[in-house]
Amino acid sequence: MPLRTYCSYVNGEFLAGDDWVYVVDSESLIDDVFSSLRLKRDLERGKVAPVDLPDTVVARVAKADRETVDAALAAARESFPAWSALPPDLRIDKFAALLHRRIVDMADDIADVLVTEGHPLALARWQVSGMLEVFGTESAGFYRSLMHQEFRRGERRLQVRRRPDGVVCLNPPQNAPLSSALLGVTSIMAGNTLVVRAPRSGPLGAMFVLQDVVAPVLREIGAPPGVLNIVCGDPAPMLSAWLESPHVDDVIYFGSSENGLKFEQRCVARGKKPILELAGNDAVTVWKDADVELAAEALLESFYGSGQLCMIPNQVLVHPAAAPGLLDALVRRVAQVRPGRPSDPGVLLTPVLRNEKFFSCLDDALAKGAELVCGGHAVRVDGERAPDGIFLEPTVVLVRGLSGAREIDAVRHETFFPLLPVVVAEPAPDDVLLDRFIEFVESNEYGLRNSLWARDPEVVDRFVGSVTGGGLLKVNDSHIGFLPYLPTHGGTGLTGGVFGEANYPILRTSHIQGVSISSGSRPSEAVFGAWHNLSGRGA
Repeated sequence: MPLRTYCSYVNGEFLAGDDWVYVVDSESLIDDVFSSLRLKRDLERGKVAPVDLPDTVVARVAKADRETVDAALAAARESFPAWSALPPDLRIDKFAALLHRRIVDMADDIADVLVTEGHPLALARWQVSGMLEVFGTESAGFYRSLMHQEFRRGERRLQVRRRPDGVVCLNPPQNAPLSSALLGVTSIMAGNTLVVRAPRSGPLGAMFVLQDVVAPVLREIGAPPGVLNIVCGDPAPMLSAWLESPHVDDVIYFGSSENGLKFEQRCVARGKKPILELAGNDAVTVWKDADVELAAEALLESFYGSGQLCMIPNQVLVHPAAAPGLLDALVRRVAQVRPGRPSDPGVLLTPVLRNEKFFSCLDDALAKGAELVCGGHAVRVDGERAPDGIFLEPTVVLVRGLSGAREIDAVRHETFFPLLPVVVAEPAPDDVLLDRFIEFVESNEYGLRNSLWARDPEVVDRFVGSVTGGGLLKVNDSHIGFLPYLPTHGGTGLTGGVFGEANYPILRTSHIQGVSISSGSRPSEAVFGAWHNLSGRGA
């Protein structure tokens, strides 16, 4: 693959810099992780001249200085009035349709870039599927319907509409920068302008999808040049620059719960709207009448990307009557999950370069009474167990009883590893067990996604009616699969912070405005009319 070069993209122009960030192919990390990372580090520190680079170096991205960052923010602010004034049929309908078509046309290229960054091909295709749903006709129509509603009362036209906040800054995560950057693009459809930080540790995907996929569509519809800007840099100084800038209105922040909640406070103190996408600790509940084969298939998603995805199943609550069948089905499927190179379409595991926290978490679970069902070792790319392996076996632990389960770190917190605790409830009458399951799910400190597997419609209705935490709830379905209309991200608690909810960026980066348009009403009638209309009331 020829070396890709991306400069900062500011106000429709490409700006080079004095410093560059280099991207090495994910295959080279599997072959020799230390040599590949050392080469990347030496290139960026100027210890190695960037000439005659090996094929393992696939891209370089300009690192933006403070002047470039400030220029991006100023360009976004300058373009906001003109862009927000354009009609929704251009900003939403036409933009979404053209972008959807471009994603379809470039689907293979997008998947190739994701694989280059280390995403297994199967997960790259999953991410592209999500992009197609986000910008599909059904979702775009749903967004449009929520942005503007109009009613008639007499000769008045009453409108409830959402107005753009202004300049939105997006800080995508290093584990999924491409898809997260593209999700943030929906904020543009609300009439906002956007500045994105490509993560310094993995800038290729975000740069590619915004410059090669999104920017051409904006140019085609005649958007002002500063509607989209993308710069690469270190997180701390970039976030500080955003908070200090008078141009910035909203910040979409991906990161850990601990850091995100601290950043939320900084945003509020500076008068910025924080939109947080933090850790997840998703619960899947399996009732006694569940189809355990399908439930086990969905639970296998826990190990996709070696568990380093925020929206995968992280804990399972099982009715004791369903536990034997579920564990048997799950272990059979886990045996099929293997390490390998990301270009292999059958591979779902990714390297875990630092695995000491995995073993610490596993040891904590076993010390507190959990039982190892399968896995628990580091392995090499060929699946052979080895202490120096850069992959981890999919690991299942059995926890007997809801009581005390949250004392286990792997149950209480997101692990971000291929480690799935299966909590089998103590025997009790079904009505008591369902209450306990709902209470357990609702007491989760996090709140990204929840799932239920049950056939009994009364159980389903009770669960759906009682579980209020989380941004998404799915019943008898894939935990991570994307669907039109429904959000892909967002949640409550430690997942979304104080303002957490399901995250539609087009809605989260806009605000409600009520409008009344009259041809000339009597003010006194508007003030006192409702009182006069009361039965028996006069002037």
